Amino acid sequence: MNATRLSAHERALIDFEREWWQLGSRKDVSIRARFEMSASSYYRALHGLIDRAEALEYDSMTVLRLRKRREQVRRDRIEGRRADPGSR
Repeated sequence: MNATRLSAHERALIDFEREWWQLGSRKDVSIRARFEMSASSYYRALHGLIDRAEALEYDSMTVLRLRKRREQVRRDRIEGRRADPGSR
């Protein structure tokens, strides 16, 4: 099983992303408390992680959801620029 090649920290990132909404606090506050990193560092690590086959094997539903959301954000940025070129 390739998922075992994920470190404990990498598995924790995916686990957190699956469950953070149940914690009852703001996501950025929970990220800082749990991982001792800024939200931007967290998302950088997470976005690199979700492209890996091991992550997909570990938790396919969460990883596919995150990939879909990331692609939608990218698409919205591109289409938003085309729709209103003066908004830059």
